[in-house]
Amino acid sequence: MGNIKLEICVYNIQSCLAAEQGGADRIELCASMPEGGITPSYALIEQAKENLNIEVMVMVRPRGGDFFYDDWEFKQMKKDIELCKNIGVSGVVFGVLNNDGSIDKERNKILLDVAGDMQTCFHRAVDMSSDYVRAVEDIAALGFTRILTSGAKNKAMEGLDNIQKISELLQDKIEIMAGSGVNPNNIQHIYNRTKVQAFHFSAKKIVQGGMIFKNPVVSMGGFAEVSEYDIAISDVNEIRKAKSVINLL
Repeated sequence: MGNIKLEICVYNIQSCLAAEQGGADRIELCASMPEGGITPSYALIEQAKENLNIEVMVMVRPRGGDFFYDDWEFKQMKKDIELCKNIGVSGVVFGVLNNDGSIDKERNKILLDVAGDMQTCFHRAVDMSSDYVRAVEDIAALGFTRILTSGAKNKAMEGLDNIQKISELLQDKIEIMAGSGVNPNNIQHIYNRTKVQAFHFSAKKIVQGGMIFKNPVVSMGGFAEVSEYDIAISDVNEIRKAKSVINLL
């Protein structure tokens, strides 16, 4: 078909460059992989914008955890979107829920208005909603460009029934992008079941940092399972494999 897009979730400039080199159509730029992605620094946003020719989508999420935000956090989100617009990126990625798990239509509409003509993606907060089908219908009605979803399950392969359902329901109204656990080996299967228009994955590999001395008794983040000496970057070869599969769909 040639219209299916590949988006790479990236956390550093090295992964940004690998995404473009591997043939990705766009990136989702984030910070803090262990938290599932939060807003990256403006230096990194500018660096990506200045050095890439593919689309740059920026995560707007003030913290990890849930997607019910207080007034201070919501103000941060509005300001972050304004700054992203000023930098000139392709779009922003966000999602706000009410505390009952429904879509916060009022606050999402405010953020959409701030984004203006930029692309907008409602991220996997949709998978945490209390009524999945109603949530995606609300998101589409609000005017988002796309939805990133694993079908209200932990991994996209587990949520295929839901992804298929919303793809059939909304494919003419909003772009559906499958994410979480996506890789070159399951893209064909996910597409055959759901006919989604885009795929999202990090193509992550772990490399060692440049430190020679390593202190084994200190963990800066307080999580022993997260090593300060491991760096996650996107694997250009995995991206190429995924793009090759997509090109044949």
